[in-house]
Amino acid sequence: MERSLRWSAIGSAETEELVLRTEAGGIVAESVVKGMSADRPLRVAYRLELDPAWQVLRVAVQAGDRELRLRRDPDGTWHDGRGAPLPDLAGCIDVDISVTPFTNTLPIRRLQLAPGQSAEIRVAYIQVPELLVRPVRQRYTNTGGGRYRYEALETGFTTLLSVDDDGLVLEYPGCFRRVH
Repeated sequence: MERSLRWSAIGSAETEELVLRTEAGGIVAESVVKGMSADRPLRVAYRLELDPAWQVLRVAVQAGDRELRLRRDPDGTWHDGRGAPLPDLAGCIDVDISVTPFTNTLPIRRLQLAPGQSAEIRVAYIQVPELLVRPVRQRYTNTGGGRYRYEALETGFTTLLSVDDDGLVLEYPGCFRRVH
């Protein structure tokens, strides 16, 4: 399976083009986000390698001259690009990259929540363009009809995501809308 997706940011010229494909042993997502940040050109490229259950195995993000690489072992231990363990990320299964709605799909697909169910999770949040990583708590609730309530528990932010039948984000109100 290979699928191409495109999102536009609401209220800015930022766009994202992503290719999602199934490979032996899992799923690969490769994407480029382009736009402006603080009146400067922004280009972010990322690659996510996931197992068949949508659990993150490897992450590579490039923003300008910065690069971040992460690896998550089967036992849940995270490592940086040099192999050093990252104990602060213990308990995180998913990543959330700040400039993309795609990473909301990871817990939606992985958790397989029935309508009315919710789950609180820890994710490795990647702030772009700085490429700083920190654990954050989030909650997802399947409200039915292709909608999930997303809550960032540290900040109190909440929104209602619309997704397609594959759990891929169609609309992230006020932030992103899928155009292809």
